[in-house]
Amino acid sequence: MEVRLATHAGFCFGVKRAVEQVYEQIETGKTIYTYGPIIHNEEVVKDLESKGVKVIPDIETLQNITEGTVIIRSHGVTKEIYDILEQKGLECIDATCPFVKRIHNIVRTESAAGKHIVIVGDPKHPEVEGIMSWCSSSMTVLETEKEAQELSLPENTEICIVSQTTFNYNKFQHIVEKKKKKGYNDSVVNTICNATEERQTEAKEIASEADVMIVIGGKHSSNTRKLYEICSKECANTYFIQTLDDLHLELPKSVGLVGITAGASTPNKLIEEVQNYVRINF
Repeated sequence: MEVRLATHAGFCFGVKRAVEQVYEQIETGKTIYTYGPIIHNEEVVKDLESKGVKVIPDIETLQNITEGTVIIRSHGVTKEIYDILEQKGLECIDATCPFVKRIHNIVRTESAAGKHIVIVGDPKHPEVEGIMSWCSSSMTVLETEKEAQELSLPENTEICIVSQTTFNYNKFQHIVEKKKKKGYNDSVVNTICNATEERQTEAKEIASEADVMIVIGGKHSSNTRKLYEICSKECANTYFIQTLDDLHLELPKSVGLVGITAGASTPNKLIEEVQNYVRINF
């Protein structure tokens, strides 16, 4: 039996950068907070908490903090959070992924120019909530082709379309096509991270050949859920696990290929554990 691990699996650039910044700050001995979980992986967050890092869950909690260092999570935060940190004079370390910051700058500039901003993504995801807050003009969040089809704006409306960095690339393209057919004056900026595109493309290729596919990542991880969604369409026996404890496989002897991929917030140590377990036990 062959076990094939995706080349593009595990920490992406933005996640690696954010996590490293937190561990560096722990070494200073200061009181360290992260606004929201630094990344969407419970195992990493638990490890940081065991080292004294505290997670700020909401604005109300932030308002009650008087000292310490606050690290902005990799997904970014709303403009309001930056304003509060500045007003309170708290030390702030911005670990927002540079690709997410780029979207903030795009929507801030384009909305200031009077364009209607269309954000393709999950409106409840913290990254999208952050992007929304940097729009100074009208904006819409679209998650499905149906929503794109139903969106009605005045004729000749100038639109700037961006995307959540971890959105499904093919779904983004379909939504953009729906918008183009409506005849608006569209400006489309593909802000899906290259690492996301590569990860999704490779996962689809492996899953299309695999008898069993394992997707590793946090249950709150948007990009991991999208990997699972993509792989499930290609391989009926696709499993979504957070840790090795979640892996309960009974593989028939006829299985020739087990594929493994992982979300952008999944530590390499966990990926190796799963890979080694499958190789040894099956």
